[in-house]
Amino acid sequence: MAQIMIIAKEPVAGRVKTRLTPPFSPEQAACLAEAALRDSLLAVSRTPATQRVLALDGLPGSWLPPGFVVIPQRGSGLDERLAAAFSDAYRLRPEPVVLIGMDTPQVTPALLDEAAGALESRDAVFGPAADGGFWLLGLREPDASLLLGVPMSHPETGKLQLDRLDRAGLSVQVLPELTDVDTAADATEVAAQAPDSRFAAVLRETGR
Repeated sequence: MAQIMIIAKEPVAGRVKTRLTPPFSPEQAACLAEAALRDSLLAVSRTPATQRVLALDGLPGSWLPPGFVVIPQRGSGLDERLAAAFSDAYRLRPEPVVLIGMDTPQVTPALLDEAAGALESRDAVFGPAADGGFWLLGLREPDASLLLGVPMSHPETGKLQLDRLDRAGLSVQVLPELTDVDTAADATEVAAQAPDSRFAAVLRETGR
């Protein structure tokens, strides 16, 4: 069994999901971000784990359910923040770590459980994203060198990250591809995939 971690930003208007504006207002984008975060936290809450961690940029709010250890994000670039989150979680509890972001509200406990189970026999588990990035990364023994220097928010981020794992000689299990919510079109697609999610409900409330 592994620990599961979400890396996220506090859903504040103007600071999150800025690529959704327009067509959404900053306030609507923040509501969608909070809904996606709530769905993701719920999925993690329903997945067996030795520890549940939230690596947060900002302050926790009423959207945070009980049972999570909250740690602050450290570093400037996303590669640094991811590496630090892995290191900090592993320092708190030296066990395999599965990390996801807050952009895949369609994630299920079954997928997260599959990822955690993969680390019983593999060194890493990797979930590719449709935009060329990745929605999940799990490491049996986190090492900052596996992440630092990998270009993030790049069309080939996922490929470059996977190459880094391969070059390190790690055995990797690849999970199904998911769509991150970055654009309005992504939001529509993801809501259709998870029509009963809080994210889909909030999107419907915007009239889209």
